[in-house]
Amino acid sequence: MITLPTWITLSRLFLLPVIILLLFIPAQTTAWLAFSLYAIASFTDFIDGWIARRYNMESDFGKFLDPISDKIFVTCLLITFVAIGRLPDFWLIPVMLILTREFLVSGMREFLGPRNITLHVTFLAKWKTTIQMAAIGLLIIAPYVFLGYTAAYITLLVSTFLTLWTGWQYLSKGVSALSNDC
Repeated sequence: MITLPTWITLSRLFLLPVIILLLFIPAQTTAWLAFSLYAIASFTDFIDGWIARRYNMESDFGKFLDPISDKIFVTCLLITFVAIGRLPDFWLIPVMLILTREFLVSGMREFLGPRNITLHVTFLAKWKTTIQMAAIGLLIIAPYVFLGYTAAYITLLVSTFLTLWTGWQYLSKGVSALSNDC
């Protein structure tokens, strides 16, 4: 059975292609519409977990799907920004670092899972996600607001630093857990 929080998580994934489509239309109206849909999708990232915990609707599928949908969202939108030229040249480096960390941490969790080793989400990783989401939101509207690119790029750099830091933390915990398990 799919719970309400899981449906909310799935709705976030259903919004993604619409947001991406709107980003390929270079107009202020479509950018603000994409931003509005993105804000709704970002809110669902908070509300699905809150409902699941508050009303005891947590499910294994929801626990699996929520972080994966976050990674799909971030990955697809960052690639879209590269494709439409909002992250040119140097800005490809933070994108590659963010994507590398996301794959590395997901792979590590998958590798450690059968060994009953869990890497719990840290407080700093939640902040990383929040700042990443802010950077993405800013990139959606950057061409249409004063200092939009400046704010977006600074926020992206901060989120990249947190991405690397939390990735290192997870890697260290994973290696430590494996060495203690052997």
